[in-house]
Amino acid sequence: MSTFLWIIFIVVALLAGVALGFFIARRYMMNYLKKNPPINEQMLRTMMMQMGQKPSQKKIKQMMRAMNNQMDNK
Repeated sequence: MSTFLWIIFIVVALLAGVALGFFIARRYMMNYLKKNPPINEQMLRTMMMQMGQKPSQKKIKQMMRAMNNQMDNK
């Protein structure tokens, strides 16, 4: 019976470790993306110019604000 209890203990510990690791990694990535957004103003300006639009600073700021609000809502 002792072997059976050890096997159950190992399986429970493994599942708890996987769950804990997932949530720690998720929180780390959320904080990382909040501090280092994948798109900055220069990249946005370049994308708009490649699409044939002349980006104004007001439009760039508006799009950055919209992306930041969307990131905060998640």
